[in-house]
Formats: sequence, C-alpha cells, structure tokens
Amino acid sequence: MDELLLLAASGLAREVLAAVRESGQFDVIGILDDDAGKTGTIVDGTRVLGPASDVLRYPGAGVVVCVGAGAGRARIVDRLAALGVADRRYATVIDSSVRIPAGCRIGRGSVLLGHVTLTAGVDLGEHVVAMPGVTLTHDDVVEDFATFAAGVSLGGGVRIGRGAYLGMNASVREGASVGANATIGMGAAVLTDVPAGETWAGVPARVLRAAIPSGTAA
Repeated sequence: MDELLLLAASGLAREVLAAVRESGQFDVIGILDDDAGKTGTIVDGTRVLGPASDVLRYPGAGVVVCVGAGAGRARIVDRLAALGVADRRYATVIDSSVRIPAGCRIGRGSVLLGHVTLTAGVDLGEHVVAMPGVTLTHDDVVEDFATFAAGVSLGGGVRIGRGAYLGMNASVREGASVGANATIGMGAAVLTDVPAGETWAGVPARVLRAAIPSGTAA
C-alpha cells in the first residue's frame, strides 16, 4: 500500500481520510499543516506531523493538498514546486463508490468523494476537488484547481475554467462555460457563459459581481 501525506488539517482532509480508509487505496502516514499550534495534534486518528515544508522529509510518500479553495491549493502547489516537489508525487484520491469509465481522465492531485458520477469523455485537470454527489456528463472539461461543492451537476460539453468554484447544488446548462476563478452560488442554474472572475447566482443565474480589471483596487 502506497504511503500518503495530506496537506492541511481541514474538513476536506477528514473526508479524504474517510475515503482512503474505506478503499484501502493508501496508507496515510500523517498530515502537514503550517499552523504550528496543530503540530502533534490528532485528526481522526492521524497525527499532524509539522509544516507543509516537511514534505521533503518523506520523499517516498504521495501528497494530496486538502485545502477547500482552489486558489489556496494552487498557492501550496506553487510553493512546493519551488522546494523541488515533483508533480509525480501528487496522488489522486477516488472514493470507492466512484466509477471511472474508459475514456475519462483524472489529473494528478484530484479528489473525487462519494458517489461522484462521470459518464463519458470527462476530462478533469489536476488538483480538482469534487464533493459528494457531483455529476459530470459527457465531454465535460474541467481545468486545474476547480472546486465542485456537493450536488453540482454539469450538462454535456461544459467547460469549467481554472480555479472556478461551483456552490452546492448548482447546475450548468449543456455547452455553457464557467470562466477561470469565477464563482457560482448555491443552487444557481447557469444557462449561459460566465466570464472569468465573475460571481453569479440565482435561477436563472445572473451576475452579482463583475470581474475586477487587472491593476484595479478592490
């Protein structure tokens, strides 16, 4: 059984622990977290060993970043890359209830929790997180660091940009796209393309906050 380190003592880490223990996919040897006050504490039976940089002390272990926000996951991955952590070290965690049909691709570092459904030709990038009950249908493309809260549903041929966040039970119409770093509110019904960086909510979904132009103060 391959060894695994979880980065961040978070709720997502607890969910990953539960999935891994049920599947027997990995042996979780510990959690790393930059909050020094957490070092030595126990999270669901697993010890917090030290800061994220301690990943270098365990060169044989796979790594999964358990930060809920895609931007946070990206920052940690960039930081570890600067320390020399290779992409090949990132493990993919897939709950035992999830079936991956032939022709679907799951990128390194991604997490698929209970009863996520993929149909045909789904392409998930790296460090994507799909919470329980997410449905991804034919020919969906999901870029790196995107996050799906529980119950999100995508129609066929949807494209989700890098770092986008879709709230609980949101849905996206067939063929529509959600731009990079956009946010979709809980229960929203997205019927048209959402530009990068915008926040949309409602049924049908409409813009709540436009993207802030580069170089403009918030």
